Amino acid sequence: MFGVSIATSALAAAFAVDLLRRWLRNHQRRHLLWWAAGVAAYGLGTLAAAVIERSGWSPGWFRIWYIAGAILGGALLAQGTVYLLHRAETADRLAQSVGVVAVGAAGALLLAPIAPLDSGDLAGRSIEWAWVRAFTPVLNVYAVVYLVGGAIWSAVRLHRRGEGSGRRVAGNWFIAVGGLTPAAGGLASRLGGADALPPTLLAGLILIWIGAVLAARNPGVRSQGSGHR
Repeated sequence: MFGVSIATSALAAAFAVDLLRRWLRNHQRRHLLWWAAGVAAYGLGTLAAAVIERSGWSPGWFRIWYIAGAILGGALLAQGTVYLLHRAETADRLAQSVGVVAVGAAGALLLAPIAPLDSGDLAGRSIEWAWVRAFTPVLNVYAVVYLVGGAIWSAVRLHRRGEGSGRRVAGNWFIAVGGLTPAAGGLASRLGGADALPPTLLAGLILIWIGAVLAARNPGVRSQGSGHR
């Protein structure tokens, strides 16, 4: 799965650059900066996985993989959506709360003893302090609620109100499915399908980028993808 992980990292880099370029046009679109950070973390996580697969397990790359992929990636993407769905004051408060949890989780991981699994799998079970892994479900729930739930809510709202085009509605559904795809891959991986996660990470990123493009076709309506113009 080395090639798949490298492809995901390259795609993430291109997506992050595109988001940053759009944010530089208008710094008030703060969600684009959060999304760019989330996509960059996403790509860094898959890059770490590729390095480990090619060069072997190492504590440093494992920590990068876990912090970028399990702790930061989904939460940062979700926070971008928070800025689309809430007032700036509410979004700022949520960002502070998520930041505290993420920094705490990353700090705990940096201090925790870790060791490679006998099976050779790349998994959170390598962290010997089991309580450190308890941070991840909290951040994952936050990511699913806002990234996936926000996209579904936007799609339903646009459809009911007849706002925007069919492309915009479809774009939000693409984002929702793209957000769920890696979660499904992670579940399959934990159930024994060790090779399930890398392809779903790539597929999820492709779907999110397609959704962002489609949802931004007709500007003027605030939605899950409205900032991606």
